[in-house]
Amino acid sequence: MSAFRAAVEARDVEAMRACLAEDVVFRSPVAHKPYPGKAITGAILAHVIEVFEDFRYVRELGDDTGHALVFEATVGGLELTGCDFLVLDEDGLITEFMVMVRPLKAAQALAEAMAARFEAIVELAAQG
Repeated sequence: MSAFRAAVEARDVEAMRACLAEDVVFRSPVAHKPYPGKAITGAILAHVIEVFEDFRYVRELGDDTGHALVFEATVGGLELTGCDFLVLDEDGLITEFMVMVRPLKAAQALAEAMAARFEAIVELAAQG
């Protein structure tokens, strides 16, 4: 999982996308439905790295089938802690990507910031 972590830490969107399986499913901490597919997941990641300030991974847990990457960041001046839960296929590509964040006030700030970008996310996803 070092390739994905390195891509995120480098803010390299194309390298992040390269770690995603075509049929990846993204589960957002602020949306009630999952987002299926590499295009929308890549678009979400491209925007969330702009929303998160001072993003840093602080812990990594995992094995051959999945990883949990704990992170800290700031959104709208509020500190948050979160975790990326990643399930991998036999090729090491991410097939399930679930994010959880806390505290609630920071999660709400994240929801607002991402909602403001939703049209741009959809447009970027449509570009493939």
